[in-house]
This record gives sequence, structure tokens and C-alpha cells, in this order.
Amino acid sequence: MDFFIIYGLTFIALIITLLAQTFVSSSYSAYSKVPNMRRLTGKEAARFLLDKNGLGNIQIEEVGGYLTDHYDPTRKVVRLSKNIYRGTSIASVAVACHECGHAIQDKEGYVFMRIRASLVPLVNFSSYAGYFAILFGILLGALDLIWLGIIAEIVILLFQVVTLPVEFDASKRALQELKGTSFLTDEELGQGRKMLTAAALTYVASVATTLIQIVRLILLFGRRED
Repeated sequence: MDFFIIYGLTFIALIITLLAQTFVSSSYSAYSKVPNMRRLTGKEAARFLLDKNGLGNIQIEEVGGYLTDHYDPTRKVVRLSKNIYRGTSIASVAVACHECGHAIQDKEGYVFMRIRASLVPLVNFSSYAGYFAILFGILLGALDLIWLGIIAEIVILLFQVVTLPVEFDASKRALQELKGTSFLTDEELGQGRKMLTAAALTYVASVATTLIQIVRLILLFGRRED
């Protein structure tokens, strides 16, 4: 039982996180190879969408890295990775429009986005929250700081729970905008939806990972008290 608590639950959490990341990476890889019929780049789609929603003040910047796309609400900037910014694939348009969805949320004062920004100002933290949950669980458990570990995991879980509606709503807004712009054909829109769904599932997996770490630490605390 001790072996399962210490190693087994952590292994399960790590597998869930890795599978989710693999799923979104494979989905992105597949749809990044399929050009959209209009040959729109991610930047062009994002600029049109922002201007259409009265967000001409929002800048679009190209950044390095792989799937590092995000909206920075503090600087009012949509940042797109090179393949999204310059790419003309279905994935490029879908991801760019998703990030514009966050800019629209910011404009409308979407409550969950405001809460998330107040909890953690780092815009890319949510992508790695599952890994942080595993790291904190292992480290604080090994140091016998179990209660501190449980508190840390609950804080991460709170952030993740707030992040879920933010990400799902941004994808919903992106798909609604795509329907009204004819950027993508009906078939391409379905493929874009699959891409965004795969990305959203990574956040669901992160919640599951953190819950497992909380259970693990609670079990460790119970064993210590015996």
C-alpha cells in the first residue's frame, strides 16, 4: 500500500498529464499540415477578428517556441508562435482565433478570466499546472511537509478550476466567430473544433492530476498518523 501511495499515484498522474499533452500535440501536428482553403495566416485571421470586435488596439506579436500562443491581458497583446503566426493551416487559424477569444473575454470583463488573472498573473502557468502539481506533491511529500503540500495543491486546483471555463469559453467564442466569417469551410470548421477540443482536454487532465496528488498527500498524512 505504501509503495502505491508514494509511487503508484504519482505515476498515474504523470501518465494522465503526458497522454493529454501527447493528444494535443498529435492533433496540432495533424491539422497543422492541412492548409485552409483561403490560405489565411494565423496573424491575418487574428487581426480581422480583433478589428471586427472593436479591438484594433490589441497588438499581435510573433514569439518563439512550440504552442506558446497566449493572450497577455496586462499588455493587451496576442502572442502567436511562429507556426501559428505565419502558418496557413487549419490549426493556425483555430489557435489564433482561440487566443482572440481571450481578448474578447478581457474586453467584456469575463469574470472567470479576471479571477484567473488575479490568482496567477503568469499567462503561461495554466499550460504547466499539471506538472507543477506533480512536482509539489513529490517534493513536499518527500520533505514530510504534507500539510503544506496539500495547501499548495488546493491552490493549484483552485486556479485550474477557474481556468477550465476560461479556456472552454474562449474556444466557444472562436468557433462562433469562425462560423460567421467563412474563414473555414464546414469541413475545416469541424477539424478546427477537434483541434480546440484536444487542447481543452489538457486542462481537464491537469485537474485530474492535481486531484490525484491531493488524495496521495492525504493518504500519506493518514499513514503518518497511524
